[in-house]
Formats: sequence, C-alpha cells, structure tokens
Amino acid sequence: MNGARQHFEQMYQADPDPWQVASRWYERRKRDLLLAALPRERYAHGFEPGCGNGEATQRLLQRCDRLCAVDFSDRAVDLCRQRIAPQDRARLDLQALPLPWQWPQVPQVPQVPQQGFDLIVVSELAYYFDDAALAHFNRQCLASLQGGGHWLMCHWRHGAHDHLQTTRTLHDSVSAHAQLHLLLSHSEPDFQLDIWQKTPERTDR
Repeated sequence: MNGARQHFEQMYQADPDPWQVASRWYERRKRDLLLAALPRERYAHGFEPGCGNGEATQRLLQRCDRLCAVDFSDRAVDLCRQRIAPQDRARLDLQALPLPWQWPQVPQVPQVPQQGFDLIVVSELAYYFDDAALAHFNRQCLASLQGGGHWLMCHWRHGAHDHLQTTRTLHDSVSAHAQLHLLLSHSEPDFQLDIWQKTPERTDR
C-alpha cells in the first residue's frame, strides 16, 4: 500500500480538495444523505477510514462522542485537523496509516461485553484496494465493529482510472458476511449507499 499512500499524498499536496468535496453539489448532497441515513442520533465511538480533508469528519464528530479518523495521506490528515474546532479535537483520534495493513486501536470500553466501534463509515475508499487488501480490510472492519454496531458503505458507481474494484463488488463483499444484516440500501445512478448491522455475539449468562 505504499504506492497508494504516495498516490494520495501527491494528490493532496497538489490540491487541498482534489475531489471538490466542499463545493460540488453532488458531494454536499451525498454527505447530507449519508448523515441522514445513520439509524442512530448518537454513537459512542465511530471510525472513519479515508477521512480525506475532513469535510465529513467534522459532521460525523457532531454525531459521535468520540471519532477515530484515518487517511493514507499526511497532508490530508493535517487539513482535517485544521478543519476541526479546537474544542472538539480532544474527541478526535486522527491518524495517518497505510490501511488496511496497519489499523487503529479498537475501543475497549469497561463493563461493555461487545467491544469495538459502534459505527464505521467507509465512503469513497474501498475501491482503491486490490483483492487481498479488500479482503483484509473487510475482516478488520468486521472484527472492529461492536455487536449491534452499524457499518456504512457509500461509493461512486462509475469507474475511474485508479479504481481497482467496482462498487457492486465492494458492497457485495460486505453483504456476504453472515454476521451482518442489511438495514438500509439507497441506490442512485451515481452512488450506492448501504448500512449493515452486526449481530451481537451470544454471551453465557
């Protein structure tokens, strides 16, 4: 994944908003729909892999007590940090990591039997993974997701020169996990948005 990290670092060094996520109507509308689709008003600890320059991060932080946000690019992480209000930065764990081979620490909450993030938001990210990286990414997300937690995937449905997967392949690969059941599916010509819930593990009483 060193190549991917270099690819995105170069993009953010050349342009702090390479996909015009702040200005394009498509991006702004999609972000509003993504946030409106979340089944809960509040989450304890969310995870946003591929946070980019933080346009969605600052909105997700309003819905989460704590949020872990990760990007390949150091420059993107710097831009994201600048976007977050100083009073909110203590609730944000912001890191530059070569996902999926390095992974942030999973929350361990005292006296809660189902450990992990209760929200994972994967938006416009997973099609940059090859087959091996995608399989590992999905395993890591599933292992990091708390029982009863929500996993959101949102991806552009058209191809691009640097995409290694189709959006259908990405979302089908998540649906294949027996521990997940689909809560919401929203499809448009330009993007697909799905949310799954992880079945809580049974615990001995």
